[in-house]
Amino acid sequence: MTDQRDTEIELDYGYLTQKALREVIRDVLEITADLGRCPGEHHFYIEFDTTHKGVSIAKFLKDEFPERMTIVLQHKFQSLTVEEDFFSVVLHFKGAPETLVVPFDAITGFHDPSTDYQLRFELVDVAANEAFDEETDENGQDHTDDESKTSAAPKEDGESADVVSLDAFRKK
Repeated sequence: MTDQRDTEIELDYGYLTQKALREVIRDVLEITADLGRCPGEHHFYIEFDTTHKGVSIAKFLKDEFPERMTIVLQHKFQSLTVEEDFFSVVLHFKGAPETLVVPFDAITGFHDPSTDYQLRFELVDVAANEAFDEETDENGQDHTDDESKTSAAPKEDGESADVVSLDAFRKK
């Protein structure tokens, strides 16, 4: 006997795919944290939405990167910690250590230039999709809204997101 609600459920494959690919990033960062460094020649550019709930960065970084920020994990990073829903890392800016906390749902881009592996993510309504993970709503509605379907790659004015080069902050 089929439950009538089963016929009303719509699967959000876009959300499920993005969730799975964010797990890839989490696994890569766990390997990196376990090693205490990037494996081999690998290094990672991670772009994230600085306005996303749960992102924690210093005020001067938030002022400089009010919407998007890209960090590079390569040679000089410390205390990389990977949890189920977020990672934290200490990076140096202008010679001073700063702890950044980034939820995986805030990530809009990931790139490993050593293999040219790239991922781009749409921003999703996390609260709606957390409910979707537990049980689809009673109406079986699609949990993404029009705003979450916009590409996070370029800014609206056509410029790409700013990349922070750590070389400029390293002591010589």
